[in-house]
Parts: sequence; C-alpha cells; structure tokens
Amino acid sequence: MNFLESVPAIRRIDTDRDTLFAVDVVGHVTSADAENLFGLLEAAYALHAKIDVLVRMVDHEGVDWAEVSDETVKQGTAHALEHVRRCAAVGKPDWVPYAQGFFAAPLPFELRHFEAQDEADAWRWLGARPVERR
Repeated sequence: MNFLESVPAIRRIDTDRDTLFAVDVVGHVTSADAENLFGLLEAAYALHAKIDVLVRMVDHEGVDWAEVSDETVKQGTAHALEHVRRCAAVGKPDWVPYAQGFFAAPLPFELRHFEAQDEADAWRWLGARPVERR
C-alpha cells in the first residue's frame, strides 16, 4: 500500500457548533473508513443526546458496504434514529432517496440534499459554519 492509498476517506470538518457533526467523504470509502465513521458518530452521541449532521461528498467513488459488519450497520442505524435531528447531504451522489428507503418511514429526523454549489445553504439550514484548523 502506498501513502495515497492510506489516506482516510472520512475527514472531520471543524465547526462553530459542538452539536454539529460534519465530515467530508472523499473518494472511495473502505469498510475500515465506514467503521471509523460509525465510531466517530458514537463519540458524538455520547457527548450530546441530539446532534445535527453534515456530510459533504467529494469525488465520491462508492462504499464497500458488503464488507461492513451487519452489527455495525444495525447499531449505526438505530443510534442515528435516536440521536440525529437534522442531516444535510452536500454534493453528489444524492443519497437522500436511498437513506429514506433504508430507514423506516417516516424518518424521525429531517434529511435534505444540497448541490455542491449550494453548500452555504446547507450550513445556514443547520445554523453553523465550518471553521479553519490552526
């Protein structure tokens, strides 16, 4: 494996709101990346009973869902239903219809898709901003 292959596909975005969990999903998401994402979400849930989520897709190339453990997916789904208030999906692909079909209807949280050029609208909808790392 070379250096570029080891870069994580899930990257935290620092925000000005501690109850907003924001990530970039870059390129291809391996099962290890997906497991890491679920772990990061669990940490956010431990700190806050309710959170908002922003997922920004960057050059998305798919996810190895078949390699993620069924238990992780089952727990991740249950915990999302319990803890997420709003979720903004930014960029391509628009996975909102898939997510709406994946969860029981009706969704107990708001889920909206924003085109990449409308990212500022997603941040406004969630009442937050990204902050630069120093």
